Amino acid sequence: MTPIESATLNENEVTAVPQRPVAETKELIKEVLEAYPEKSRKKREKHLNVYEEGKSDCGVKSNIKSVPGSMTTRGCAYAGSKGVVWGPIKDMIHISHGPVGCGYYSWSGRRNYYIGTTGIDTFGTMQFTSDFQERDIVFGGDKKLAKLIDELEDLFPLNRGISIQSECPIGLIGDDIEAVAKKAAREIGKTVVPVRCEGFRGVSQSLGHHIANDAVRDWVFPQADKKKKELGVESTPYDVAIIGDYNIGGDAWSSRILLEEIGLRVVAQWSGDGTLHEMMMTPTVKLNLVHCYRSMNYISRHMEEAYGIPWLEYNFFGPTKIAESLREIASKFDETIQQKAEEVIAKYEAQTKAVIEKYLPRLEGKTVALMVGGLRPRHVVPAFHDLGMRLVGTGYEFGHNDDYKRTTHYIENGTLIYDDVSAYEFEEFIKELKPDLVASGIKEKYVFQKMALPFRQMHSWDYSGPYHGYDGFAIFARDMDLALNSPTWSLIGAPWKRG
Repeated sequence: MTPIESATLNENEVTAVPQRPVAETKELIKEVLEAYPEKSRKKREKHLNVYEEGKSDCGVKSNIKSVPGSMTTRGCAYAGSKGVVWGPIKDMIHISHGPVGCGYYSWSGRRNYYIGTTGIDTFGTMQFTSDFQERDIVFGGDKKLAKLIDELEDLFPLNRGISIQSECPIGLIGDDIEAVAKKAAREIGKTVVPVRCEGFRGVSQSLGHHIANDAVRDWVFPQADKKKKELGVESTPYDVAIIGDYNIGGDAWSSRILLEEIGLRVVAQWSGDGTLHEMMMTPTVKLNLVHCYRSMNYISRHMEEAYGIPWLEYNFFGPTKIAESLREIASKFDETIQQKAEEVIAKYEAQTKAVIEKYLPRLEGKTVALMVGGLRPRHVVPAFHDLGMRLVGTGYEFGHNDDYKRTTHYIENGTLIYDDVSAYEFEEFIKELKPDLVASGIKEKYVFQKMALPFRQMHSWDYSGPYHGYDGFAIFARDMDLALNSPTWSLIGAPWKRG
């Protein structure tokens, strides 16, 4: 018996709320697009659709440049590399090479929890920039970058390595950051990684993830191959790595607890609370467990091809998917691990049942509209279902076609799908769909709260968390209840509730 069955919640109860007819939602898309000029309308209609059960994808175009003038929520390649993949590697210094603004904007932008002493063995919440000025654009910044690396070595000698995160001007003027990195690495005797993540590359932050992955492949793993004996850790048949978990609010720690409880040894987790040494250790593991597929599938595929390490995408949001993922992970190992997985699932069953019994009566039948980056537009859906809530719309900021194909495993017939949705489109969809809760990013938060709509910030858990694992599910359920059932909303009504 699953935790959900034990709490007397079944799938029919989740979908008991009447679903909006597919034809009606398609008509809504047409009405919203009428506000655009013809050329823009034709472009945007490819990115909007209604999911119809049985189809292999969501029927939307993705990973295409945004319509000029549209208020998109996307970031740039620099944001994908520095802000997501490299930035949380805690024992390295990450230089934002270019004007101060980009680095300042990305400084401590996410809650990538880590253990350590800032300025000694961890540098994640510190900001380092080459502070480009006009003269640097004219004469180049290579010498300035080399001097900066020397100064950082004097100021922070315990750093384990340096990454150079290039901003737009670097690609425009042609600074040779690779040559600087090679020379600096020889002089300081540490890993120095040049990352060509100029913001203008690609159509969104997604290419920044890919570029960052390639930098790990080209500048970190070759060193690891040479230093296998020096790494000094004996492998076991149960070694795994957590890839693509950024430890937002402690998520990676929650995941690690469960993996270690079923008998696996987590050799590396990155980027959240990750280290350069852990990255180098990853090619020795038996299985890579990928949390954020969009940001880390590239390096996982490389390790499968180069080292023969299989990888598996898992989902630790909500008890249904936690149990399913634990069993799938355990199936890759022997009967000892499989038995322990069942024991762990049983161990948390009473806790899960108590959470559902407390919050199901308060949340059942409520509807939610999602719009986030990365994996959340699909991965958090089962957690809402576990609480009796239903999804009416979802979409990605920077998803690819394979993300939308994976989304079909999570959503119901008639769900509105929006790729790279504009501020105007999202607001109009919400007015018509009338969800009880909007779960999106910081850029959307205050728009919908001013519309008197309950909102949860799903990029960094609205300064709460963790949301992964069984303990995280209890926090998730509490937070959704706090958002939806706050007495605040009785004092002001959403636009469609006002007389």
